[in-house]
Amino acid sequence: MRYEQLAELGQQLRVDAVRAADAAGSGHPTSSMSAADIAAVLVANHLRYDFERPENPGNDRLILSKGHASPLLYALYRAVGVVDDGELLTFRRRGSRLEGHPTPRLPWVDVATGSLGQGLPVGVGMALAGKRLDRVPYRVWVLCGDSEMAEGSVWEAVEHAAYERLDRLTLIVDVNRLGQHGPTRQGWDLDAYARRLHSFGWHTAETDGHDVSAVDAALNEAEATTGRPTAVLARTHKGRGVAAVDDREGAHGKPLPDAGAAIAELGGPRFLTVDVAAPPRARVEREKAADRPETPRYAVGDTVATRDAFGDALAALASRRTDVVALDGEVGDSTRTAAFEKAHPERFFECYIAEQQLVAAAVGLRARGYTPYAATFAAFLTRAHDFVRMAAVSGTAINLVGSHAGVAIGQDGPSQMGLEDLAMFRAVHGSTVLYPCDANQTVRLVSAMAELPGIGYLRTTRGATPVLYGPGEEFPVGGSKVLRSGERDRVTVVAAGVTVHEALRAADLAEAEGIGVRVVDLYSVEPVDVETLQEAADATGCLMTVEDHRPEGGLGDAVASAFADGRPVPRLVRLAVRNMPGSATPEEQLHIAGIDAESIAAAVRLLMGQSVVR
Repeated sequence: MRYEQLAELGQQLRVDAVRAADAAGSGHPTSSMSAADIAAVLVANHLRYDFERPENPGNDRLILSKGHASPLLYALYRAVGVVDDGELLTFRRRGSRLEGHPTPRLPWVDVATGSLGQGLPVGVGMALAGKRLDRVPYRVWVLCGDSEMAEGSVWEAVEHAAYERLDRLTLIVDVNRLGQHGPTRQGWDLDAYARRLHSFGWHTAETDGHDVSAVDAALNEAEATTGRPTAVLARTHKGRGVAAVDDREGAHGKPLPDAGAAIAELGGPRFLTVDVAAPPRARVEREKAADRPETPRYAVGDTVATRDAFGDALAALASRRTDVVALDGEVGDSTRTAAFEKAHPERFFECYIAEQQLVAAAVGLRARGYTPYAATFAAFLTRAHDFVRMAAVSGTAINLVGSHAGVAIGQDGPSQMGLEDLAMFRAVHGSTVLYPCDANQTVRLVSAMAELPGIGYLRTTRGATPVLYGPGEEFPVGGSKVLRSGERDRVTVVAAGVTVHEALRAADLAEAEGIGVRVVDLYSVEPVDVETLQEAADATGCLMTVEDHRPEGGLGDAVASAFADGRPVPRLVRLAVRNMPGSATPEEQLHIAGIDAESIAAAVRLLMGQSVVR
């Protein structure tokens, strides 16, 4: 498109952003207006995309990281003909696809944005898929704001992109100087951004973001750069083109005060259309799955750590399914993803000690059609919670695995203990939370996770535990296993993971004293097996939950949720980690926290009104 037309298209995008926000009575038109010329040049002269086939593997990917500038994105969609004028003016209304921040309700949006600092990390995941797996020459374009350059997750992504030499990834920074509250840290100092990016190994191109010919040249430069990613640093004005808001503080996140006058000042509505260039024909070819890959099988009575079973199971699953990929946060020897790396090195991604980038890369890989399993210590996944939350907003199915859970890890102490992870993942919309207690159960659950529709979380144990189940046992998501029951049961102990074994030993102790104890292995913490729990409550009248986790949000709360909506509530006792652990052996840790077999048996005796014998 000629430069005169590009300038007109930029004005059209500004007008449409103003119109959309005015119709909604809310929104971020000034943040959209600053990047309008950049967007016009990108979509008209550089983007390669088949809007009729958003699933086309050759399509470029466009991520609007500054998701609050959604009016600009929707104005682009009107210009390319996939959103009409009527729908544009439904912006932010109930039931509209044009939400306040973009989500994949629109088929051309790969991932939800709006929590700043996430677009580039996810873009890295997409670019990794293109370079190492798809081997398709699509480009990944990420448009972000200057304010979000203060986010640490951006710099995790910057470093990772340079390390992986992702030369088909282009970051475009809309440097409009103004944030939500006052100026940004660097203002219009493009050199300050450039110095930082250069230090990580990026190529940069600095440009006037309102000179369409200069923007075009900068994007051409990005496309011509090989061996490293490029950042286009574009100096712009927030609210460009309307004197009342142009580069003025206090206008962020508000419709323009006089939309009619602003539209007239911008030259009125326009109805230019853009024929976006089609991508080159591309096809993704995946390796052939193994004919009869062996599934790990463990003998009942053996002692095996569930983290070991996870590593073996994931490697075997990847032999059957070539869409399965693994990511790790530089703890693969501990999480056991090293087994996957050895078996399938081309599908293993080392993300180093950068948990936000770890989860973001998983999201990006999923957006390109892969089934990711991302692993690190359970405690460290808390750093990436916002990425998990936004993955759920995207409706993205990714699998996360947290090892070294609870006080059972022993001497390493509290900084390494995942004690809040079950609560964190249970709170995520549409999540599935699984906590196996033995190796064969772990194998089955790892395979089941590949079919989950949303966020899946698997909690694994560091130490070896006895194998309780045969390799043919089934473990449906949402289920549980009653490991011990009898007609004389007076209390039900509900456990998961490491505490299942403690509960079984406690039941033996109680049985020796004439107290019948039912034991339920609640391996599916979310969703929970309501039917089995209610049956146990009816039979015994009392439930005791035992968890290697804080009392808030974990197993106890999951069990309590089975008795909502007016169902009769049994007596519920919760044993959990209430102390601040120090260093001690795993056995000592469980005893100090009051969740070992002796402590469970003592709690049962107290419930039954009997004296505690130690």
